Amino acid sequence: MTDQTGGTPILELQGLHKVFDIKHANPFKAPDKLRAVDGATLRIMPGQTYALVGESGSGKSTLGRVAVRLDHPTDGTIIFDGRDITSADPATLRRLRPDVQVVFQDPYGSLNPRMRIGDIIGEPLKVFKGMRGKALDDEVRRLMESVGLDPSRAKSRPRALSGGQRQRVGIARAIALKPKLILADEALSALDVSVQAQIANLMVKLQKEMGISYLFIAHGLPIVRQMAHQVGVMYLGRIVEQGPADTVFQNPEHPYTKSLMQASPEPNPEQRGKRFILKGEIPSPMDPPSGCRFRTRCPIATERCKEDPPIHVTGDHLVECHYPGRTLAEFRAEQEAQAVNL
Repeated sequence: MTDQTGGTPILELQGLHKVFDIKHANPFKAPDKLRAVDGATLRIMPGQTYALVGESGSGKSTLGRVAVRLDHPTDGTIIFDGRDITSADPATLRRLRPDVQVVFQDPYGSLNPRMRIGDIIGEPLKVFKGMRGKALDDEVRRLMESVGLDPSRAKSRPRALSGGQRQRVGIARAIALKPKLILADEALSALDVSVQAQIANLMVKLQKEMGISYLFIAHGLPIVRQMAHQVGVMYLGRIVEQGPADTVFQNPEHPYTKSLMQASPEPNPEQRGKRFILKGEIPSPMDPPSGCRFRTRCPIATERCKEDPPIHVTGDHLVECHYPGRTLAEFRAEQEAQAVNL
């Protein structure tokens, strides 16, 4: 999706860190430091979608929770709609909540099973706007229709709905206060593929109608390509590549990004040897590799990658790699030429 919006970011993260203390059974031993987010910087423009992708354990959900102040950052700066909310107190955050909403991964776990659907959707309107009676009922009906739910289901409970319908309820609740930003944390991953496409189309439709910005955390790259204006690829607490979605998808330069895009089976035997195949598991964030975080699994890593933290910037396309854009064949040819010269 092409990036066409300029102006002031609705959300800006500058050098964001989140470190958890992992205590030992021995109370006299200092806790280990788990660096879930390690220096993340990104910007989300009004009415746009910033998609954050990566493997499980890369720190995506933690970054999302800290970005909307569900968790407190260890270091860095969070600026929302021109206001620094990094150290905002609970009263300030409560006033902020109508502008920042969340759609969670598990549509059933995020809904109160004892409440009826109409009450779930109407709760933020009662709490923040004081709506009651017919005005509340009419607004709940309108919200249900806007997300493709039959208003007659307002008296149903979550257990009577399908997964896709429950997620529509979560979205209706999130948009009830007309927020400026929605954190969609793996909001599609628990749904069937056909339902994923329906909910993704719904989110795009609501964005066009309401001007909502999304911080969209996902695994599925096809859905990301459909929805995102900007893409960030996260690995072991670091955003290793980010830029306009069209640029990242058409010209991925980090080996990790390439490996994610090439994860599907390749029917052409001649192309299989040219692919970046991930090996092993993601290292522990309590003991990340020196230099480049990805080097322990990278097929083109060299001694240089062990020592120097890489960074490469071309316009608005950032890549944390010493060899950006190299194909596996090009890298092997360079290494063979160097060996001959030696």
